[in-house]
Amino acid sequence: MLLVSIDYTPIPFRIASLNDLFHPSRISLSKPGGSGYHGRMTLTELRYIVAVARERHFGRAAEACFVSQPTLSVAVRKLEDEIGVALFERGPNEISVTALGEQIIAQAQRVLEEVEAIKQLAQQGKDPLDGPLRLGAIYTIGPYLFPHLIPALRKRAPRMPLMIVESFTTDLSERLRHGELDVIVISLPFAEPGIVTQPVYDEPFVVALPAKHAWGAKKSIKAVNLPEENLLLLGSGHCFRDQVLKVCPALNRTSRGGLGSMQQTLEGSSLETIRHMVASGAGITVLPCSSATASRAEKKLLTIKPFSPPAPTRRVALAWRQSFPRPAAIEAVRQSILASHIACLTLLDLPAASVGG
Repeated sequence: MLLVSIDYTPIPFRIASLNDLFHPSRISLSKPGGSGYHGRMTLTELRYIVAVARERHFGRAAEACFVSQPTLSVAVRKLEDEIGVALFERGPNEISVTALGEQIIAQAQRVLEEVEAIKQLAQQGKDPLDGPLRLGAIYTIGPYLFPHLIPALRKRAPRMPLMIVESFTTDLSERLRHGELDVIVISLPFAEPGIVTQPVYDEPFVVALPAKHAWGAKKSIKAVNLPEENLLLLGSGHCFRDQVLKVCPALNRTSRGGLGSMQQTLEGSSLETIRHMVASGAGITVLPCSSATASRAEKKLLTIKPFSPPAPTRRVALAWRQSFPRPAAIEAVRQSILASHIACLTLLDLPAASVGG
């Protein structure tokens, strides 16, 4: 019997067939013993309840699991009926997890992580660079790093395709901890128990201006002068927005005035959208240098200026679980980033660090 429970109050399960690990539609768990629950609990059902707990919404959970909402809802209800426990409280507008449901879902998450670890260990026994790698990146890094990273990684590890997810740092962190992603590219600081981080490059910020802006004659821009202009920012949730506000704290004091309405309209916008708005004359903005390259048509409408020293920068790093069994795959990604040719970046060769879990 293979025990996959690692809690202090474990709920032991055994995998019906070890071969089934590599065929998710056939994977099932059964509880040994002669009392209590006698049914078959599938890993698919465990994935469903973990998704519902994470999303707090059956529709979004179904989308995340790539199934219809009725399929997911029926499976969850069936599992609750079989084990005789209500995992969720269903309200008209929200879903909450019951107290016992929290414990069961936490255990289900650990079961899923252990199953994934077995699959990864089996893969490591073959070739760590043979097989997909699930890579996440924040919105302000992915679109500008991937065009350089992917060709370099393709040469280094041609049998390791990337399954890419772009999202906010908080979402990527959760997916990484839950084993849904293998490695993420984020901006420091980033500290999570059991997660290893390794810096890969420093990236300076620049100022984007409309082509005929009065500051176009300046060699560089002082951060303290930013509040004088109509500054366009990303919406809440983007760490880059927070970094810009840290560069110029005075922007926080003015955000309820003239800037407030403009920032509100940009909630959830991308750097691309903001750059287009600057080109149209709507204001100025701060960009990470890798995103400052304009299209041929847009070059005539934009002017890019560096900050006056000391120029603000961000440090970009890779992050992965300490238990991830394919370190060679992480190193291949790191080396491919270091081999990328993005002129404005300062590449780093620094050791990895982790927070104890």
